[in-house]
Amino acid sequence: MMKKIFGFFVLFIGLATFLSCQGRQTQDTTVTDSLQKSSSLAKVERGIKDTISIVAVGDIMLGSAFPSKLNLPPDDAINSFKAVDTFLKGDIVFGNLEGCFLNSGNSSKCKGINPNNCYAFRMPDRYAGIFKTAGFNVLSVANNHVGDFNAKGRKNTAKILDSLQINYAGQLDKPFDLFTIDSVKYAFAAFAPNENTVDIRKIDSAKMLVKKLKEQADIVIVSFHGGGEGARFEHVTRKKEIFYKENRGNVYAFAHGVIDAGADVVLGHGPHVTRAVEVYKNKFIAYSLGNFCTYGMFSLKGPNGIAPLLQLKLNSKGDFLYADVVSVKQDKINRLTVDETHAAFHKIKSLTDMDFKGHGLKFENNRISLNEK
Repeated sequence: MMKKIFGFFVLFIGLATFLSCQGRQTQDTTVTDSLQKSSSLAKVERGIKDTISIVAVGDIMLGSAFPSKLNLPPDDAINSFKAVDTFLKGDIVFGNLEGCFLNSGNSSKCKGINPNNCYAFRMPDRYAGIFKTAGFNVLSVANNHVGDFNAKGRKNTAKILDSLQINYAGQLDKPFDLFTIDSVKYAFAAFAPNENTVDIRKIDSAKMLVKKLKEQADIVIVSFHGGGEGARFEHVTRKKEIFYKENRGNVYAFAHGVIDAGADVVLGHGPHVTRAVEVYKNKFIAYSLGNFCTYGMFSLKGPNGIAPLLQLKLNSKGDFLYADVVSVKQDKINRLTVDETHAAFHKIKSLTDMDFKGHGLKFENNRISLNEK
């Protein structure tokens, strides 16, 4: 990991020094064009695939052993993804890890209150293998629950994900990840407004990071944990969102900013409900993917109980082609199941119609695509 970070800053300093010595805008343009041509040629030589497949879901917490094992599911989480395992197949299978992997320990956030009323999540270490078996190969650790058990939980989570070769990012000591799958070079970065995470509220810094990642990767994936929580926060406001006196970021400005800087897809989570989607500069944004697989203390009432499983298709340039939506639902008894009423798909359509009038998207047969001009 340290080699990646060191290499990243060497590239940053070297490129900045080189460009500063040019002195004239025409020379800067020549250098930029040369870099772009070299990148395109490299893609051809590597035989980069025409279509990139990304499966994306929202919050995942399979059961917490804190404050007692009574908060673990009766099947020990083995069947958590059984209802949807045939859909979790793609070049990238992404989700938000809403908690840490840790077998024991107490949470400092629960001091002075009844632990049974404290939202602190630690999944047993063995649950990480369930993610791996299901097909997840990219996880966000930028949220308000990965740090529930402080540095011990964060470090153990990183250690386990590394051992399983699951790519992840979002903590200050792991702001991004770079990896290659089927000759395609990916960069993944994750942001949140929480302690020890890469800050979603510092948009200029986020843009700088994404810009540098784009110089190293074919496809840049950005995820964010931001916005208010619950049914009152279904809409994309295009403003700074305050929840429990906390600044949860301006997710609209953030998503547009990182795409301006080079991101190819932006995947949001945090509100625990489904939100609208948008295609901006041919790049896809999901503003919230809701509660995907969350056992225990999570509210699953109303819109909190439905979510999309997105099957995204991008071309080799990272431009949006289409997205198939598998609607899922959860309840305390049946847990995660496929929703035959397609409620999440209809919710995305209605919210997109309201929040992004004239969006230019077509919603038909559980597919989101571009309207033909």
